[in-house]
Amino acid sequence: MSMITFEALKSKDEAIGVVGLGYVGLPLAVSLARYFSVVGVDVSARRVEELGQRIDRTNEVDFSTVSEDIDLTYSADLSELAKTRLILVAVPTPIDEFRSPDLRPVTGASASVGKHLQPGSVVVYESTVYPGLTEDICVPILEKESGLKCGVDFWVGYSPERINPGDKVHRLETITKVVAGQDDASGKLLEQVYGTIIKAGIHRAPDIKTAEAAKVIENTQRDLNIALMNELALIFDTMGIDTMDVLAAAGTKWNFLPFRPGLVGGHCIGVDPYYLTFKAEAMGFHPHVILAGREINDGMGKFIAESTVKRLIQNDCKIKGARVGVLGVTFKENVPDLRNTRVVDIIEELNEYGLDVLVHDAEADYDEAREELGVELCALEELRNLDALILAVSHEQYASIPVAELKSWFVNPDATLVIDVKGFFDRAELEANNVAYWRL
Repeated sequence: MSMITFEALKSKDEAIGVVGLGYVGLPLAVSLARYFSVVGVDVSARRVEELGQRIDRTNEVDFSTVSEDIDLTYSADLSELAKTRLILVAVPTPIDEFRSPDLRPVTGASASVGKHLQPGSVVVYESTVYPGLTEDICVPILEKESGLKCGVDFWVGYSPERINPGDKVHRLETITKVVAGQDDASGKLLEQVYGTIIKAGIHRAPDIKTAEAAKVIENTQRDLNIALMNELALIFDTMGIDTMDVLAAAGTKWNFLPFRPGLVGGHCIGVDPYYLTFKAEAMGFHPHVILAGREINDGMGKFIAESTVKRLIQNDCKIKGARVGVLGVTFKENVPDLRNTRVVDIIEELNEYGLDVLVHDAEADYDEAREELGVELCALEELRNLDALILAVSHEQYASIPVAELKSWFVNPDATLVIDVKGFFDRAELEANNVAYWRL
């Protein structure tokens, strides 16, 4: 059996399938559909219906800039994959409550793909996985469900996603794409297909495991750098030193890396290291540095909540029943993405102290916040009679709130407290207006 050719895809005699139309899959499907025939499938019928109406609730694709003539079909029917020969799997790979890889989305997608896999096809995974998962876990599922033999009847590859939600500069087309096939022919095919849409260039890794490893260490490196900043913030807070002032001074050195302390959530940085440590420990190696960094970052929500309570006490505020407003609950600024947000750690810890916590988010979907996080979002106008305000996510909408208005939100204008997790507000302006201010 011969492998699908680039020429057959380019001429649209054969189609490309994209499994999962979220933050990764949708931009990929839209970009490819400018040059190829693409079938995008997603298990969410609601998602498919919205995309058919050119509505993207992730805000990753601006349909006003996308021609209606692109060759893209949306479907919630997985059997549509039988019409495709190059299948790109872009489903989430989260962690469970025990911080172990939750492989159900990727194994479930593999089973669905396998059921409709045609001879000569190539299956490519974009989801973040630990080294070896594609070949050791996904391939056997594909073979079992399809009755085909990998390397004979179908082939696999890996090309890690590098989508940065909300980033309007570093987009799919402007980020170098890593690709790897199980052999030279499949690797060349991926170079040709992805090279059609990626203007920044293609880096071909020597094998699939190398490409998988490259993905997990990209975010592990960033996680560890932020962990260092968070540990420094803990130390400097004990010393009574402003961390941001320290970083501003240290940043004048040409080779000082501009990382900042903060909450580490989302679908990548707070998750990917656990995929690597899981595999390492399964092989008998305990990764001390990576797990130490994860422990620090996972504890920052508790630290911020405790810092808030301490300063409320200093304001002679009765803790039980105190009203605390929280601005932002998504995992990062200017996106509606709630996946693995660590703002919930702050909220849960404050609830443990018996505080009345009111949460507003300028981007998040109210129903999704309720269903996914158990958090009831409120209108901005409801953040009144507060004893403290926590800026947890620096959505640009919050920058336009005047200091005088912020002060009016408090039950006592002479006992205000702003906890600025992101260093977002102007400290000098707030303090000049007699607002008690603390930042991470």
